[in-house]
Amino acid sequence: MQASKLSTVNCQEGEHGAAPPLQLSTVNCQLSTEYRALSIRKKPKAKNAMPIPILVLLEVLIVIALSRLVGLAFRAIKQPQVIGEIVAGIMLGPSLLGLVAPDLGAALFPAEAVPFLNVLSEVGLIFFMFLIGLELNPKYLKNNLDVAILTSHVSILVPFSLGSFLALLLYPIVSNNSVSFTAFAMFLGAAMSITAFPVLARIITEHNLQNTKLGTLALTCAAVDDVTAWCLLAVAIAVTRTNSMVGALPTILESIVYIGFMLTVVRWFLQRLSKHYNRTGKLSQLVLSGIYMGVVASALITEWIGIHLIFGAFLLGASMPKNAGLTRELAEKTEDFVLIFLLPIFFAYSGLRTQIGLLNSPELWLLCAAVLGVAIVGKYFGTYVAARVCGISNREASALGWMMNTRGLTELIVLNIGLSLGVISPLLFTMLVIMALVTTFMTSPLLEWTYPKRLIRLDISEVSPDDSELEDSQSAEESGKTAEKLLPTYRILVPVANPTTQKGLLKLAIALAQPAAGTGGSDLQSAAVHPLSLIELNENYGFESTPVEADRIIQERRSKLSELIDSLELPDAKKFVHPIVRVTKDVARETAQIAELDRADLILVGWHRPTFSSNRLGGRVGQILSNATVDVAIFVDRGRERLNNLLVPYAANIHDDLGLELALRLLVNSEERRLTVLRVAVDGAEGNELSYEFGRVMDRLPVEVRSRIETPIVEAAEPIQAVVAASANADLTIAGTSREWGIERQTLGRYTDELAVQCHSSLLIARCYVKVRSHLASVLIDS
Repeated sequence: MQASKLSTVNCQEGEHGAAPPLQLSTVNCQLSTEYRALSIRKKPKAKNAMPIPILVLLEVLIVIALSRLVGLAFRAIKQPQVIGEIVAGIMLGPSLLGLVAPDLGAALFPAEAVPFLNVLSEVGLIFFMFLIGLELNPKYLKNNLDVAILTSHVSILVPFSLGSFLALLLYPIVSNNSVSFTAFAMFLGAAMSITAFPVLARIITEHNLQNTKLGTLALTCAAVDDVTAWCLLAVAIAVTRTNSMVGALPTILESIVYIGFMLTVVRWFLQRLSKHYNRTGKLSQLVLSGIYMGVVASALITEWIGIHLIFGAFLLGASMPKNAGLTRELAEKTEDFVLIFLLPIFFAYSGLRTQIGLLNSPELWLLCAAVLGVAIVGKYFGTYVAARVCGISNREASALGWMMNTRGLTELIVLNIGLSLGVISPLLFTMLVIMALVTTFMTSPLLEWTYPKRLIRLDISEVSPDDSELEDSQSAEESGKTAEKLLPTYRILVPVANPTTQKGLLKLAIALAQPAAGTGGSDLQSAAVHPLSLIELNENYGFESTPVEADRIIQERRSKLSELIDSLELPDAKKFVHPIVRVTKDVARETAQIAELDRADLILVGWHRPTFSSNRLGGRVGQILSNATVDVAIFVDRGRERLNNLLVPYAANIHDDLGLELALRLLVNSEERRLTVLRVAVDGAEGNELSYEFGRVMDRLPVEVRSRIETPIVEAAEPIQAVVAASANADLTIAGTSREWGIERQTLGRYTDELAVQCHSSLLIARCYVKVRSHLASVLIDS
């Protein structure tokens, strides 16, 4: 095998030699000979050649646009956006653009412009590492610390050891004697043992695991792993730069002294800063400039000590007091520019150094598979075995193993350091980038497979203990039978987008669910209303998606829902109204899934007109109609305080039958309500007759209820105008999504659009999904 010929090309010497310390102004050209030649092909310089500053700005424009597009595409397939942005960077390098359009690649990313991308990427890394340290909350280290320490260290030791053994195979092939085997093995072991704490924290948040036993344990393990891995990497860098373990001892001692200084003197000063923030309540530009100067100064000190710039920035972030307000404001002021502008440049710079084309033989792809296999097996089994020894259940230990396998952006940072120092070659760099992408990509699907949402317990304050999912030790059949006995007989799920404006929606849900005294259903446990507030996070690695911040947002939303429930002034409401507040990536899909898990009888959703569409039932409402496997009703609120006069335009189909069921439920639940079932005769034809099933339902209604029902037939050339006219005397009109009223499955249609606009009363549009329903089962008298 001649793969050793593909070893690292040193920028200064043209051969694989020891690399000098990293300098911000120096581009460490770890490009392959092929792509380097492509980038700097000698041509007569055109008189109108683009100036370098303009070219760099054009590169930045392309990088940001592509990273956003590919990132959003990856979010659409339920993957972390950061993975899409890394792939976007690779697409701009020799792996894709340089392969399919080499002239364009050379023109867009010539060698003379690469140093500027390097500088911007280094600045981005410094401030990103500061954000990682800022988010490393000591709260994560307070739960099951003994279990987490053992599990996380075993999850580092096993892949590190396997990586070191793998180095025996790889060293003769992808390196040479100019790099010490010790440094090579340490870097490879560190790359195998890394867990990406930022990406893992976002995955935990998006799966609503942050308050579960598994989620808190995973966060603690990842936090311990993060600290240990960075320390291990610092030692590896020191050994690489001094080329021996003994020579690295002064650097290691200086690093320990500096860490102690940061965690004592600097932390004491930052605590004073926190008190100043508490007094002023804001982060001024002067204070912010001082913090940023501290980030850069700390980064320069660790570079001078001999480890790396990123450690100083990380240390300052970790030393910052975790004052909730200060941390939030500092993160919000910093992260937008770093994550949107600087970090994609780092991905592009990394992509220019990733050359999948170097894997040009089956033997090299087998080596890549070996690297991937060692990384997965070492991390998963190391975590799984340690967790099982600590008494963690089989399912949770397996889920923890897959979560700790997440490497993501943190791995990419480690690999770029190794490539810049010359300790790993472009060939090995490419293999490890593929490993980082695959292990991160596989985390979410394997977590969902191992620990599905039906086994993730809802927060204990969201639902009563009877509503929570059952222990996974029970069989699915036993769980289903037990759940049927525990669940209320009638359940309504009410998506609440804005608690301050949807009081009428919740009042209608309670009116549908709450049986009145003396109607045969006065037991409040026979019904349940779940106001559902889903928090859709904008970014999957912004500060708001960290577990601590997500918890704060959840509690804030829960408080608003409690205020909404209290404003209804119904003393019994809290006994059967149980809010559900969760984080999600897809509101419509999550609503449908919760409705299915919650065994909801009805989803009651508020109507809104989409911002960028003329479809009156588009957006999330239309998506809920498409995804939900239960009956759905859409409420157009006209602000009526009372719902005493009900109108049901009836056209004898399953959707109208559902609307009539809901109307009868409202009628039975209150003695003050009256119902008009309007049948329209067009051009002298007979009006629609009630279905046979509803004839039987009417027979089961109490006489007192039947006396409050009228079934007039009116003649009209335009049925819709007859309904509009009748709605003037109603508080609530309930229409089924039938073709007679012009409603299709996902759109209101022309006629009912007109009804939604012209209807004088509030409007409830019912769409039937379940043909065998039980909306009246809990309120009908036994026959």
